[in-house]
Amino acid sequence: MRVREALAHVRKVEEKRMFRGVTFMVNGKMCVSAGDNKIMCRIDPSVYESVLRRSGCSPVIMKGREYRGFVYVDEDAIKSKRDFDYWIGLALEFNKRAKASRNNRKR
Repeated sequence: MRVREALAHVRKVEEKRMFRGVTFMVNGKMCVSAGDNKIMCRIDPSVYESVLRRSGCSPVIMKGREYRGFVYVDEDAIKSKRDFDYWIGLALEFNKRAKASRNNRKR
């Protein structure tokens, strides 16, 4: 799996089954999820609007609610190593500043 390989050098990575695929938690925080021919990335909300303009990127909408800072990226948009690395890098960069979910803060 490309995401697993891309995160092999990162410390404190945990894999969990969620979001109909495999979610990669970095430092106890959701970073990237892979499944259904796309990845979901947790990104900085301040760049959310600009990255939505990129080809193959769409907002994450669950139960009718749009989640700013979370985007889906179609597999066609991450075929090249350069594009794939862009999205993984964006998620890893935000992970450094992201807050853990309420459930993970108690650990």
